Amino acid sequence: MKRRTAQWILTPVLAAALAFAPFVGASPTVHAAAPQVVSTQTPISVYVDGKKLSLSQSPYETAGTTFVPMKAIFNALQVTNIVWEQSSKTLIVRKDRFTITLQVGSKTAIVNGKTYKLAAPVEVRNGTTFIPLRFVGEALGADVKWNAKERKVTITSLEAQYAAQQKQWEQERASHLKTTAQIVQQNDIKVVMITTDFGLGSGVVIGENEILTNYHVMDGATKGTVLTADQETFEVAGVVASSEKNDLAIIKTKKPLYIEPVELNWDYDFEKGDSVIAIGSPLGIQNTASDGIISNITFDGSVEYIQFSAPIDHGSSGGGLFNQYGELIGITSAGYDDTNADLNFAVSIYHIAELLGEYDENPDVKPAFLPSKLPATLKGASMEEIKAVMDKHFSSIQTTLETAELKDWTVKRDDKGWLVFEAKIDPTFYLVYGNKTSDQLGTWALNTGYELKRMLPGEMIQMTINFEQTVEFEPRGYKQEEVTALGDNKWRVAFPVIEYQAKTTPLLKVRVS
Repeated sequence: MKRRTAQWILTPVLAAALAFAPFVGASPTVHAAAPQVVSTQTPISVYVDGKKLSLSQSPYETAGTTFVPMKAIFNALQVTNIVWEQSSKTLIVRKDRFTITLQVGSKTAIVNGKTYKLAAPVEVRNGTTFIPLRFVGEALGADVKWNAKERKVTITSLEAQYAAQQKQWEQERASHLKTTAQIVQQNDIKVVMITTDFGLGSGVVIGENEILTNYHVMDGATKGTVLTADQETFEVAGVVASSEKNDLAIIKTKKPLYIEPVELNWDYDFEKGDSVIAIGSPLGIQNTASDGIISNITFDGSVEYIQFSAPIDHGSSGGGLFNQYGELIGITSAGYDDTNADLNFAVSIYHIAELLGEYDENPDVKPAFLPSKLPATLKGASMEEIKAVMDKHFSSIQTTLETAELKDWTVKRDDKGWLVFEAKIDPTFYLVYGNKTSDQLGTWALNTGYELKRMLPGEMIQMTINFEQTVEFEPRGYKQEEVTALGDNKWRVAFPVIEYQAKTTPLLKVRVS
């Protein structure tokens, strides 16, 4: 059975509930001031969660308070931590967050450190300890009712109350299920396409002019526009909240969007197997909707991801993942290429809630684009300083299949005035994934070249990423200049994988494995 994980606002309401327990001198309650029991009177019966208790000794009334055998009522209320201190005749009861201390003959009780007055003390009769039923029951969070006509005490334990509320919540929740068409109709206008000077992605409207997207959609951007499903364009003012670790960002447009925000799944009640709808702009095809299920709920470090089967693609990043009630449960962020398994992932609503909480604490923050991790300029820098930047910021290529490590960066100026950059790619990555990720390697090269041209304006730039591998046989099928005999029955194979050159307009060549 699906359990709601939102906090239950169910406390023992001790101060209020215990106010109904009879005190000396207080106004009578539903079971106070009962006449003295006579032989013709019906015995008191006790029911816990619908079941009648079988009691070794009959309950009785004293000072308007019903007393029952301790062992029977504690067993019925699933209390197992009971300590009896013989010397002081003190009873200490613990269950969950409740601790109750009672003493034989004392008209005071302590519940979670607070002292309460009893109408009548705990008693021992015929070797059996009797306790005040209403007080103890309500101190443990139970609901206690007295039917004077039937002389019947009905107790609903805290666990039974939880179960009843859970059942009621599930019934109410089920009544709000929507069809796929209804979910798309409800949310299509609330998902937008984001275009920056660095790429393209999607976003979800969460406020008057606030949009939730992925951090990586805005990373490196210095300007951007938002295009709605109605083909209205809004200029992005900047980012107002972000989390690189959780891959989330909230951007703000310069003008109001006049679009109703999405509904968020504050109940956090999604689970594996639930139906979901993804809306985004894969490959720039705006507001594409696809359906699937939650395939898994996974973690990458401390970040929770919802794995889902609804198809997405590049450009879907920042789009919305909606549950079967039309509520946002995640922001689509990544997927695996070159597979028919639809292995896609969304950042969970848990982290969305965290970011929204941070933004709510500082709603007047001035929008600004994410600061670049790269220097503003490398003009006038030495070759060693430029190499240090390459080692720090360009030591790997992230792809959807694996990360390609780059090493041995060199930077030099040749005799024709070109700045020449070279590095070596992890040979294992290239042999296994090079063919499948050639387009991503090319994208990386174009983005890297863009940054180099920005930091080194006016320079002619050549960047080469080489493959290099040493083998114990003479390779065949390679160009003569790509194979070098090293002696001792070893040969080195080396050739360029990525060749980029530019001054203003770039040229690019990527060699597949």
